[in-house]
Amino acid sequence: MATCFSLLASWGLLCPLLAYGQTKTGHVAVFFPQEKGKNMNLDVASQLAAVTRIVVYREREGKPAAAVTLSRTFPTSIDDIWDAVTNRKRLPRWFTNVTGDLRLNGRYQVEANASGTITECEPHSHVSLTWEFAGDVSWVELRFANEAPDQTRLTLTHTSHLSPHWDTYGPGATGVGWEMAFLGLALHIANPDEPKPDEMEFAISPEGIAFITGSSNGWAQAAIAAGTDPEIAQTAADQTTAFYTGQ
Repeated sequence: MATCFSLLASWGLLCPLLAYGQTKTGHVAVFFPQEKGKNMNLDVASQLAAVTRIVVYREREGKPAAAVTLSRTFPTSIDDIWDAVTNRKRLPRWFTNVTGDLRLNGRYQVEANASGTITECEPHSHVSLTWEFAGDVSWVELRFANEAPDQTRLTLTHTSHLSPHWDTYGPGATGVGWEMAFLGLALHIANPDEPKPDEMEFAISPEGIAFITGSSNGWAQAAIAAGTDPEIAQTAADQTTAFYTGQ
């Protein structure tokens, strides 16, 4: 039975550095359903266009913060999406292992990554939790919406306090990682029996570099729409791309 747990992944850069989960720099790493050495033939443009990106500046607990929100519609039922992102047996097939008490008020642990508390859980509707790593706390909310038969929209908002890390990478610090998680989920939904990925191979492949670059630039545009100076936003996007691709 699925538990009240969700898309922990990407949460970091969501989070992490290419393939592991959240790193000390605050980036989030995720896993993609890709067999090692296999060409993905990924339609990068359509994958990037499938995501809506929004940045909002606000306060959280009395401190300046930024909320990074991405949303995507998946061609499957809300039951299937809920199961994919909350079932501890299914998560490792596209993300990684998650352990702990995966229910309301329970503590979770992402393997070699962050931990936190599940603060809200309404099955097939939403999940909220804290994302705790290296002494920092941020907040993640996932919302599930049935748009049509076999069409489910998943919306993720990651809110964190402004910091030197944000100044360096901007919303891409969390946005790109979560967007790669959404890509991993999309590929898993399309081919649920495919083996788990080689995420580092993806990051340095032509498709991976194009996807990461496009996502970084998309988050720069979202930052500009939120009021960030265009030059600052693009510099942050370039630094996010370099972080993920090693270029």
